[in-house]
Amino acid sequence: MKAKRIIKSGLALLLSMQLALMSCITALAAPEWPSDTGVLADIGIAVDADSGAVLFGQGIHELTPPASITKLLTALVVVENSSMDDMVTFSYDAVNNVESGSGNKKNIAEGDKLSVKDCLYLLLLQSSNQAANALAEHVAGSRDAFADMMNEKVKELGCTDGTHFANPSGLNDDTQVVSAYDMAIIAQAAFNNSDVLEISSTKSYKLAPTQNNPSGATCANEHRLIITDDETSELYCPEAKAGKTGYTSLAGNTLVTYGEKDGRRVISVVLKGQPSPNYFLDGKTLLQFGFENFQNVSIPDNETKYVTGEETVSINGADFQPDELELESGAVITLPKDAAFSDASMELVTELPEQHPERAIALLQYTYNDRKIGQAYLLAKEGSLPASSEETDGAAPEEKPSSKTDASDQKNGKKGGIALPPLSLPVIGICLLVFAVFLLSAYTLYTKKKEAEELRRRHERRMQRLKEENYTEEEFYELLGREKERLAGKRSQKRSSGSRPKKAEKKARSPKQMKTEGESPDESLENLDDLFFEDLDSSEENKNNFDI
Repeated sequence: MKAKRIIKSGLALLLSMQLALMSCITALAAPEWPSDTGVLADIGIAVDADSGAVLFGQGIHELTPPASITKLLTALVVVENSSMDDMVTFSYDAVNNVESGSGNKKNIAEGDKLSVKDCLYLLLLQSSNQAANALAEHVAGSRDAFADMMNEKVKELGCTDGTHFANPSGLNDDTQVVSAYDMAIIAQAAFNNSDVLEISSTKSYKLAPTQNNPSGATCANEHRLIITDDETSELYCPEAKAGKTGYTSLAGNTLVTYGEKDGRRVISVVLKGQPSPNYFLDGKTLLQFGFENFQNVSIPDNETKYVTGEETVSINGADFQPDELELESGAVITLPKDAAFSDASMELVTELPEQHPERAIALLQYTYNDRKIGQAYLLAKEGSLPASSEETDGAAPEEKPSSKTDASDQKNGKKGGIALPPLSLPVIGICLLVFAVFLLSAYTLYTKKKEAEELRRRHERRMQRLKEENYTEEEFYELLGREKERLAGKRSQKRSSGSRPKKAEKKARSPKQMKTEGESPDESLENLDDLFFEDLDSSEENKNNFDI
């Protein structure tokens, strides 16, 4: 009976520990990734411009015509391959080789000359197709050759969804398609360029004189989230800083918006948007969703593996001391507002991209519930590279969205390296629970073993006592059996009648009493009362009810 109470107490303790642990795990579980935006467009994406994390995605890998948001890529290629002061001459083909009905904003004429800078303002603010054609001819000699440069840039940026460009303007072409995910990569690279960012964020710009505008013409930004200053307007969005609009009959409304708030940068892309103002409101919704629900956390300020401690770090066959390594400055991961850095998982990747920092020896990639949320290069400090290491040239690649995961359709990419999940409090709690179960099991086994040993010793004492008194074991157990049957009958009568028996009726009778009451046990058993009662009930509780 004592052992049973111990086991029951142990099980109760174990249950309490389990409940406490489950409460702890629930309290410490990583927050869910926010997903509810309510956008109306068929396709939309929000991306953190610093970590590359996809904050929200809907149909983000579907290919569709981009319309004039194409001009962000056109501007990027032009800026990287020409000078702002270069003069551009508008050819007959540049002015007239456009889709019927697309117009000629600012009435550009054949033979007009504008600087690359002026053309870029005309391109991004007024969405001039003539400017797109002229810039393409200036940089590459022809629109087709420039389209090749655009597609090379897309490949360089890491676009893998099948995005393809056939012209610099975004006018309809059966082969000109883009995914929201790839467009976010392109926009990220474009807005990382200071010239493209400055031009696309300008509300208005005065062009140099042309044949049809001898006093110059003013270009006005067509992105309503950028130009709306009325705080009462539904289109008021102070976070929106730059972007590009688009529309064709095939593409519908398209929109790219770049936003800044509290040191963070978010890019939204809308494809197949609803008519105005809805597609602008979708762009605003995606931006604010990104700012309100997420935070950026510094990797160098929180990651200690590989760069701290005294143990040698072996990477790709080379050995380093932690003080010889450092993490890429400014690298961040993006997490839900209530999540901690320890909630993220990290992988070490040694197969580096073609374009990587000169001193990079590995790449740390971070995930949150299988979503890519950022990365940082692990760098060898100056003078710390082994002599056998190959010298590599090239700058760090432009950051891009690092996940192909949307809210409804996650695509798992191939992982490299060794996953290094952080040791969290729930894991520690589970270990403690296992240890507690082990201790309880060990104690229970010990108690049972002890009880068995006590029973064995008691049996030996009984046999010795019976032997000393010249009695047989059979005689003893015959009398004991009769008394047990009598007591069992008393209990049955009690349950049937429902009445409370007298106290005296509850008590067991000794061999002496049995003899007095007319029964005839062997007289020699009178000296064995203690053994008799011991076998009737060994518990202290019942012994107290016996009239010995």
